[in-house]
Amino acid sequence: MIVLLLGSGGREHAFAWKFNQSKILDKLYVAPGNAGTASIAENVDLNPNDFEKVKQFVLSHKVDLVVVGPEDPLVNGIHDFFLQDKEIKHVGVVGPEKLGAQLEGSKDFAKDFMFRHQIPTAKYKSITSENLEEGLRFLDSLKAPYVLKADGLAAGKGVLIIDDLAEAKSSLQQMLGGMFGEASSTVVIEEFLSGIELSVFVLTDGKSYKVLAEAKDYKRIGEGDTGLNTGGMGAISPVPFAKGDFMQKVEERVIQPTINGFQTDNIPYKGFVFIGLMNVAGDPYVIEYNVRMGDPETEVIMPRIKSDLLELLQAVSKQELDEVEFEMDERTVATVMLVSGGYPEAYQKGKVIRNLDKTDGSLIFHAGTKMEVSEVVTNGGRVISVSSYGKDIKTALSSSFKNAELIEFEGKYYRKDIGFDL
Repeated sequence: MIVLLLGSGGREHAFAWKFNQSKILDKLYVAPGNAGTASIAENVDLNPNDFEKVKQFVLSHKVDLVVVGPEDPLVNGIHDFFLQDKEIKHVGVVGPEKLGAQLEGSKDFAKDFMFRHQIPTAKYKSITSENLEEGLRFLDSLKAPYVLKADGLAAGKGVLIIDDLAEAKSSLQQMLGGMFGEASSTVVIEEFLSGIELSVFVLTDGKSYKVLAEAKDYKRIGEGDTGLNTGGMGAISPVPFAKGDFMQKVEERVIQPTINGFQTDNIPYKGFVFIGLMNVAGDPYVIEYNVRMGDPETEVIMPRIKSDLLELLQAVSKQELDEVEFEMDERTVATVMLVSGGYPEAYQKGKVIRNLDKTDGSLIFHAGTKMEVSEVVTNGGRVISVSSYGKDIKTALSSSFKNAELIEFEGKYYRKDIGFDL
């Protein structure tokens, strides 16, 4: 099987690492990829959002399956593009069509879906400049802190959590005025839920599904979950409290109604569903859906999948997922993310990364890297993720921290408290 994987981050390197273990893989291309994927696959200089160029590559290289890593191409309709083109409609695409991708592309669409299918979530109102007064009144009715979310994609930065009512009202008006560009022309105001966050990852062909695993990631730049939001500073899987009764509630109250909702609403869906949850006193509430695997969560979940992932994805594309067996590794995996100095604000690129070959006992996944002559250099805010197995969180983290310390580049920073709340 010839596979084209779209994307360039740690998620894609982890996918590529897993695909390389498949007995059905003949050739793997990654577009555009990074220095890590270059060592185990063939990187291709392609923009995942340039559908016409993707099509030409698929035809000229006889690609059988396209796996879409990031959300942008899905929200922009890459799957629909393939289905509507007679030359490439036979090619399997893993990732939902544009309608299903609205679960991530529009917070309003997602909340409406949850309410329609009685999936537990926070109370909310969608506000535009037309009904601003209604939004201000809704804020008055809520208790602090106040949650404001840009409706559209804002690169993971479109959520504000504010303690002061006056500041929340001012921020609402700033968001509607273009704080996040077009993404915040509609703002979803939500009731704040207090609890512990986690994410559950599901693979579905639209009818049947497999629960891959759950993970907990750490979004804030500072230790103790302080400071600015990032794309993710580390992750742990499995999550100690996510078992037994709690996971049964997740399956019955969230996962099954979500998959049934796809069928009821005629939403064709072949791909991953990332369900962001809050454990509120033992009950799961959905904070958000994403329509792809998370990053850095992929870097803890891929190492735990024992089954042939490509066989699973092939089954998804043919809507035969219920015919494939699925098995997870019981061990814990812990990921620590190394980031550029200054991230998530201004940071420099092009810093030489040293000692990658001296690490031992961890999986090293590249996120923001590229090759320059014979050296690997930084090429993003989040640079390298270090993932390790262990019999428990402590032993897995011990390996990851040891190798995180060993890898060097100017300005390197990582959180030394991943897993502190577990």
